[in-house]
Amino acid sequence: MGIEDYGGGQTEQSDVLVVTTNDVPGYRVTQVIGEVFGLTVRSRHLGSQIGAGLKSMIGGELKGLTKTLVQTRNQAMERLVEQARARGANAVLMMRFDVTEAADVGTEVCAYGTAAVISRT
Repeated sequence: MGIEDYGGGQTEQSDVLVVTTNDVPGYRVTQVIGEVFGLTVRSRHLGSQIGAGLKSMIGGELKGLTKTLVQTRNQAMERLVEQARARGANAVLMMRFDVTEAADVGTEVCAYGTAAVISRT
């Protein structure tokens, strides 16, 4: 597996810019639309749980679980962008991730931020 299997964030040119900052240098916020989020819940399959259990006894990275978490975060991010676009935004400011266990059956990942319209200054 290469490094591309473990990357995240916006990988392609998008009409909605997502940043973790309060503002974007060279742009001004012309309209704040409000909170947007993308949510997904993923269960772990038995094979990865067994492999993770064995790996945890000897130590080291759980690569299968890492890859699954990256895919889950990317899906939450895609849903965040879709929601922002549907509400007329061209940016999401202060984007964050929240990750929690979902009733011992999977992992809930939520990407959230503030949808806004920005324009060049």
